[in-house]
Amino acid sequence: MGYGFLIHGDEDHVGVAVRDLTRGETITGSFQRGKKEMTVTLRDDVPLGHKVALQDRQIGEPIVKYNEVIGLATIPIAAGDHVHVHNIRSVRWG
Repeated sequence: MGYGFLIHGDEDHVGVAVRDLTRGETITGSFQRGKKEMTVTLRDDVPLGHKVALQDRQIGEPIVKYNEVIGLATIPIAAGDHVHVHNIRSVRWG
């Protein structure tokens, strides 16, 4: 069925869903550069275009996408979680 998410940068903590993803699925994502892949088991449904956690993050830890900090975890986040406004706070808008 192909990749379920795309990872933009090598240092990213999240991947972007390229289709609707379903809780319980074990999915593989591809890094934008090179031929690296990563596999995670989803703990939540993740809609197309939303972020999936690739690693655990604790409260206050940065969330990196595009090799840039995009927010801080407001609750513990585990690999496979849906990452969105319910569990991160933007560093751009405060």
